[in-house]
Amino acid sequence: MKGERRSHKKGSSIEFADYRNYTRGDDLRRLDWNIFARLERPFVKLFEEEEDLTVQLLIDASSSMDWPEGKGKLNKFQYALRLAGALGYIGLASGDQVTVGLIDDDNNRVWGPHRGRGNVMRMLQFLEGSNAKGLTELNSSLKRWSVRAHRPGLLFLLSDLFSPSGFEDGLKALQSRGYDVGLIHLLSPDEIAPTVGDDVKLIDVETNAKTEISLDAATIGLYRSRLERWRSEIASTCAGRGIHYIPVSTDLRWDKLVLQTLRRKGVVR
Repeated sequence: MKGERRSHKKGSSIEFADYRNYTRGDDLRRLDWNIFARLERPFVKLFEEEEDLTVQLLIDASSSMDWPEGKGKLNKFQYALRLAGALGYIGLASGDQVTVGLIDDDNNRVWGPHRGRGNVMRMLQFLEGSNAKGLTELNSSLKRWSVRAHRPGLLFLLSDLFSPSGFEDGLKALQSRGYDVGLIHLLSPDEIAPTVGDDVKLIDVETNAKTEISLDAATIGLYRSRLERWRSEIASTCAGRGIHYIPVSTDLRWDKLVLQTLRRKGVVR
């Protein structure tokens, strides 16, 4: 099927793109006879092809995404659901084939693939009924997802990337199957810039690991520098593999992210 999204490939439509030399077997109806009359050389006209994409939206549904607790606007999981709803709507409205998946231990909460505006409400209902739970090993989950792919296309991963085994091998597995990957890295404001406080006990909501720490100014400064280094390393890794990397704080309005940030980076057109 033809969609509404302009492809980098050349095909058949009404919008002229370029010329190329005629080769045996080309459709003679595409010859530009005016050019042939002037140059006495045959050229074939090329046109933009409108492409039917597959769009897959993978949401990290581990417990660490359900932070800050509650369903406030800064909650990472709720932010990811709203963002996935917006991106899914764009895909469905453009005639693309859209799939939404929740990445968790079972890796079995999936909506789609579906196409067309008539499926928008069903997609939103699926997202509204979703929740975050348990531990997610991103590498193994993404590898399993790559195996099930029948028609790779554009894939967005929405995650805080808090995974003990990492995520790089999972992204490589997706790319090896032909996916064009966009990584939207979600963190809440208090994870980016924690405030100075007293001695506290931190408990990992996924592994239940505990550690005691003093949140003084020196510790906060070290934390911020390590966070910046971590995000820089992710950006460098993604740039080397041709992956779109978009670090996001959940206090950024999700509609501004879609309409401005993602457009500016060329991820959404």
